[in-house]
Amino acid sequence: MKQFDVITIFPHILDSYINESLFLRAQKNKVLKIKTHYLRQWTKDRHQTVDDKPYGGGVGLVFKADIIMKALASIKRQKKSRVILTAANGKTFNQKTAQRLSKYDQLIFVCPRYEGVDARVEKMVDEKISIGDYILTGGELPAMVIMDAVSRHYPTFVGKQESVQDESFSKDNYLEYPQYTRPEEVKYQGKKLKVPSVLLSGNHAKIKEWRVKKSKSQNT
Repeated sequence: MKQFDVITIFPHILDSYINESLFLRAQKNKVLKIKTHYLRQWTKDRHQTVDDKPYGGGVGLVFKADIIMKALASIKRQKKSRVILTAANGKTFNQKTAQRLSKYDQLIFVCPRYEGVDARVEKMVDEKISIGDYILTGGELPAMVIMDAVSRHYPTFVGKQESVQDESFSKDNYLEYPQYTRPEEVKYQGKKLKVPSVLLSGNHAKIKEWRVKKSKSQNT
């Protein structure tokens, strides 16, 4: 069984997402286990302080290295585990990264807030990952994005594994071909929008050829 561990000061942010749809089914079927870890439980002061002002001055607060170190030390590791820090200055996440991370039995996410983490935390993790060149209020959303993309590569997480193989970026790094469903014709702003005739032909070779062509054209 695969496992995700998420270290955060807002564990309930993940609740609605991981307890619905495919994530809920995967947990019920013991394909996947997801555990959230409340960072403040490793503090000892009355206010449960997990952050402090940065040395050298500056605006904002920084997560303390010693608290994160305690959190990481307390999480039981599986044989093949990987610790990930979600950070704006990390390597940009993509489909190849998702495929690579799916080979691990356990992924542990450190989710920063405010001005991020003490730089010494980087020595405690295996890699830093960003989901794009923009700033979010916390690392929980990036962690969920990574969890979602990685989970789709687990056998039985998605009903039909062929669905994953045909998705964008999964084959030759191409985008997925356009998809259509009923009705065959939709009227929009006075125009008739029709399903391409090749998809209605029943000629599987022609359909495959059309899909490959469309996938390649989406990348140009």
